[in-house]
Amino acid sequence: MELNKLFKTMMAGAMALSLAACGGNDAPASTADSGASSAASSTAAASGDGEVSVFYYTYGDDYISTVRAALDKDLEEAGINYVDYDGANNQTQQTEQVQTAIAKGSKCLVVNLVDTASQDAATNIVEQAEAAGIPVIFFNRSVDEAVVTAYDNAAFVGTDYEMAGKMQGDMIGTYLNANYETVDLNGDGVISYIMLKGQEGNAEADARTQYGVENANAKLAEEGHEDLAYFKSDASTKYELDKDGAWSAAEGTNIVQNALSQYNEANNNMIELVIANNDGMALGALSALQNEGYNNGEGTTIIPIFGVDALEDAKARIDEGNMTGTIKQDGEGMAAAICTMVQNMMAGKDKFEGLDAENVIGTWRINIPYSEYTAG
Repeated sequence: MELNKLFKTMMAGAMALSLAACGGNDAPASTADSGASSAASSTAAASGDGEVSVFYYTYGDDYISTVRAALDKDLEEAGINYVDYDGANNQTQQTEQVQTAIAKGSKCLVVNLVDTASQDAATNIVEQAEAAGIPVIFFNRSVDEAVVTAYDNAAFVGTDYEMAGKMQGDMIGTYLNANYETVDLNGDGVISYIMLKGQEGNAEADARTQYGVENANAKLAEEGHEDLAYFKSDASTKYELDKDGAWSAAEGTNIVQNALSQYNEANNNMIELVIANNDGMALGALSALQNEGYNNGEGTTIIPIFGVDALEDAKARIDEGNMTGTIKQDGEGMAAAICTMVQNMMAGKDKFEGLDAENVIGTWRINIPYSEYTAG
């Protein structure tokens, strides 16, 4: 009987070791339940010793997915242990994840903030990082300069988000001037448009919504054309929001599908242009138009659609001629800058060492440049 007990004990221990080995690349269950994902190395994943904690506002955002894939790769190649966290578009959840990561002994926080409508969440994270004596790098979603500069070991990696809207607007205006009669389906001399904003209170969305139209109108005026007209003439706001603030393709489809039920060629008030603040919503709009027989390839009427991000799916649709243009937001470039800054800040170096000084703003921020993407 004693030998039998000893055998059972040895087997139980072996099973426990086997399970631990199989789970070495996953975050521990206590953090996985709140949205944590894989770590690059098993040694730091369990203890938090030396790991970098990366917090995404949601895994569901197509552009953020490109940043995450690139950053995971860059951190792994740099030999840096990390854990990814999915905020699931919930600031309370993300704040709790930050607290958990710090308690585990995280050595650096990389934060794609959920709530950008106020600076309270960002301020709270900066204060926690400073109390723990660890660097914090915000990225992509805007954080005020005053919040970042309140802590010497904080930084922001972003874009000149006004530039995205201006470039998109210029691209739209140039395209319309070259194709005005084709786009003006009812021949009334005015282009009717729908704007897919994505999220209220988001600085990038605000700027893209403003300048995407303003710059297009400026280009149109150069050729003597009328300003763009919103498809709902009585609308109090000239944009449509993703009700969940997720900038999603699904909501892009829903919004445009519902709009087309009333604003269409049969009623002589067809939407003639789609402006989207990201490619996800642009691709959703494309699906809605294709459901109604538009933008299905050669021989079908093409409603111009413009987005932002230059996602692979969007570029493919542009190359096919079913979507018109997008502004590239360089996810790989953003990830590379973040990885370099993580290494610099953890080593006590200048946070922007090794990065293009032309893109550095003061002592707190670096912008990743945009570029245009159109067919041909």
